[in-house]
Amino acid sequence: MKINRRQFLKLSAGTAAGVMALGLGMDLKPVKSYAQTLKIRYAKETTTICPYCAVGCGIILHTSKGASGKVINTEGDPDHPINEGALCSKGAALSQLVNNKNRLITPLYRKPYSAEWQKVSWDWALYKIALNIKHTRDETFSYKNSKGQVVNRTESIAHIGSAALDNEECWAIQAMMRAMGLVYIEHQARI
Repeated sequence: MKINRRQFLKLSAGTAAGVMALGLGMDLKPVKSYAQTLKIRYAKETTTICPYCAVGCGIILHTSKGASGKVINTEGDPDHPINEGALCSKGAALSQLVNNKNRLITPLYRKPYSAEWQKVSWDWALYKIALNIKHTRDETFSYKNSKGQVVNRTESIAHIGSAALDNEECWAIQAMMRAMGLVYIEHQARI
């Protein structure tokens, strides 16, 4: 289509006049507001903390009601004092992590010297982890050091904490790790 300058000006002026006329007589804010809430209108809203780094940004999580509880939407929490509604790209894409078809949701176990992974139950996996911790602790526990001082520790097990834990959770984990005699206790935020 070939248009000359005069036709272009007429078309531009007509378009501008139409846009102005629509803007004068119609308030589109209710329509825009309705369209924005449509996706999460009947969803259950929960606040949570972003699991990625040590900042601890607040996230509003919207899940579908019912038995499925599928994550529909995630967004920054404007009432949270740390991020005030802003999220980094990883935090903003959190729903993609949860709704990923490749995400592992059951534990996998590989027997020693095997090349195959097999699915196991959570109860079995947690029991196996507890047995391995107990076995390692019992075999490597030191009651006294080389000077004869009482130390009651094991140096063969280490613990690394999550940056998304709050102070109370960190205290409880520290107390449990120290009670088991662990010396090497670290936190993800400092690494």
